[in-house]
Amino acid sequence: MLKKLSIKYGYKIDIFVNNILWYFFSIFIFSRLFYVISRWKDLRYIDNPMQFFIMNDYNFNLFWAIFGFFIVFLINLKLRKEKIEKYIDWLVLSFLFILIIGFVWAFLGWQVYWKQTHFWIEVMYTNPFSPVPYQSPIFPLAIIYSILFFVEFSVLYILSMTIKVRGFIWYIWLLVFSILIFFVDFLSGKYDFFTELIWLNLNQILAIFLAIYSFYKLYIITKIASKDTTILTPKH
Repeated sequence: MLKKLSIKYGYKIDIFVNNILWYFFSIFIFSRLFYVISRWKDLRYIDNPMQFFIMNDYNFNLFWAIFGFFIVFLINLKLRKEKIEKYIDWLVLSFLFILIIGFVWAFLGWQVYWKQTHFWIEVMYTNPFSPVPYQSPIFPLAIIYSILFFVEFSVLYILSMTIKVRGFIWYIWLLVFSILIFFVDFLSGKYDFFTELIWLNLNQILAIFLAIYSFYKLYIITKIASKDTTILTPKH
């Protein structure tokens, strides 16, 4: 998807392709590390470094996987002396595209699930390797995620062809994504160390800060646009 968008919008993807192993390692380390921290009560048995890398379950955190990706991305931008605005909107669209596919795969792999509900669309997770703790049909949360991200991808893709200011798509995505994670995680049926303390999990805490930040940035952009009406007008 990055390659397709690079052709359409005229940027190079070597910043991603040439550093793919660094992205992989950073995503793995941060997503696993913060998952272990958030679930320390259950995972404190780890006494061998290899157990951190090899586990018999998924044990990754999506939010911190994104964080790990951006660590490498920002370092590369610094080394190349480039600005994030050059890539960020197209990166967001590509990420949304893979989320659509990823959550379908998560559904088939029994990794994303909701609480027990009675909406008449529940499914039964019968695979013996499934981490789902319920023995009755449950709400297919991963499919809902896929549908919502498909709608968001479609809307933002259309906006990317009409909005002139770089970064606007990024902040819209960040705001919507943070709000979605915050509210849906109340119903995910999962818990972590922070949930027992303040009723919010680690993802929700981070989502609050990101939502406030993205809302503030969107406010600044729209305020500037009110003085320069060409910023948010369709391209010609």
